[in-house]
Amino acid sequence: MNLSVNEHFESIEDIEEVLVTRCQVLEKMTSEVKKLTNYHWLVYD
Repeated sequence: MNLSVNEHFESIEDIEEVLVTRCQVLEKMTSEVKKLTNYHWLVYD
């Protein structure tokens, strides 16, 4: 599902689907997140 900014959702379930998908992508981007946040104490398993 490819959505743009200010997307309209018909239901809560539609929003949830997008949020889950985006969180799954972010979860795999550990090095990018660490570089952007620069938290020295941030440890990943």
